[in-house]
Amino acid sequence: MKSATKNRIKATGFISVLYVFLLCYTIAALVAWGIFLEHQNQQLARQQIIILGLRTDRIRQAGVYRAGLNHILNQEKGHTWQYFGEGGTFLIIILIGAGYVYGGVRKHIRLSQQQFNFMMAVTHELKSPIAVIQLNMETLSRHRLDEHTRTRLLENTILETSRLNHLCNNMLLASQLESRQFRIVKEEFDFTGLVDQCVRENNLRSNYHEFTADLQPELLISGDRLMLHLAVNNLLENAVKYSPRGSVITVQLRVREGQAILRVSDTGAGIPDSEKKKIFNRFYRIGNENTRTTRGTGLGLYLSRFIARQHGGTITVTDNNPKGSNFEIILPGAETGNLQI
Repeated sequence: MKSATKNRIKATGFISVLYVFLLCYTIAALVAWGIFLEHQNQQLARQQIIILGLRTDRIRQAGVYRAGLNHILNQEKGHTWQYFGEGGTFLIIILIGAGYVYGGVRKHIRLSQQQFNFMMAVTHELKSPIAVIQLNMETLSRHRLDEHTRTRLLENTILETSRLNHLCNNMLLASQLESRQFRIVKEEFDFTGLVDQCVRENNLRSNYHEFTADLQPELLISGDRLMLHLAVNNLLENAVKYSPRGSVITVQLRVREGQAILRVSDTGAGIPDSEKKKIFNRFYRIGNENTRTTRGTGLGLYLSRFIARQHGGTITVTDNNPKGSNFEIILPGAETGNLQI
């Protein structure tokens, strides 16, 4: 992967150098033609002045000579303004077009690099749970184990299957967004129960983190249960990835002025202010691809923001004191009470 990344960086550098060279050559040619035309304009004016002097008597026809001279000088000045005006306009158009083209090419190359990194990350993400599931199944089929060990292996297999299903849901939703085939299906359900389920699943899956939940009981909202389950899981998994081992991840759910407010707080390294908006972009991940150690596809926060917006809500990130980050999803149309089934 590092070799492929280096090759892509070299290709990007070569394209950038070639593009800048062609742009500089075009500008230099435009300037050269402008200087050439102005030189020709001055020579033509001098020749016209000489011819005017030969055709008129400067003493007897002073008025005619002065009028002809002014006409020639005004014509020369007009041509000068024409050349520089048209050349300047053309130069501005070239620079604007070059800026848009260069930005588009850089964006395409960056997106291509991100997609390549995404494919590598997805491959790793898929192989890990599949390998665990295969190992557990082979162990169960080849060995006679006590009931406690069998139960533990089965629970671990179920958790890895859930993780695999979550990853597939992320990829499926991303592909639906790409093809614009996504449709949200709303129903009223217990949001507290959904968040509690996500917390328990991640608590069982993570052996090195502790989850604490402070949830508003019987908080009802109208939304797409599957999509919101995906969004909450993405936030929890993101907190696990970027929190040190042995740390506590806090989940709070409250209702305020008819809005459900879900906050996930971690004690990781935090997010620089310059990165706080970028992390919600598709495939974007903080850090260098060659040195990053945390797993992930770069889709979690992007999909969480999309899901929140589809429900008329928002997602924000702030600093957690003394360190870490707070991710907060705000969803409208929340109320407390008994769910009618």
